[in-house]
Amino acid sequence: MEGLWPWLLLGGLLAFVTKLGGYLVPAHWLEKPAVAAAAGRLTIGLLAALTVMNTVASGQQLVLDARIGALLVAALALWARLPFLLVVVLGAAAAAALRWAGIG
Repeated sequence: MEGLWPWLLLGGLLAFVTKLGGYLVPAHWLEKPAVAAAAGRLTIGLLAALTVMNTVASGQQLVLDARIGALLVAALALWARLPFLLVVVLGAAAAAALRWAGIG
């Protein structure tokens, strides 16, 4: 096997081992409040990083366009505790308005 296949197989194996490792963690470890809090924070951090990366990256380049404005509007809507559907609509409307204005 040459090229990409060994890396794909290794990635699949590592994903399987990681998932299997989750089943082998003792239940009493997962019941601790500190573990639950850390897992919640880790999830939020990973989702935030993914959102920002998808907002400012295009391939290998850093791109500053209408997506940043949409993200800021959505963040303000979340901060104001608006319903999630309204957050999505406001973000999309902000992106559309910025693109219509020639930004991005």
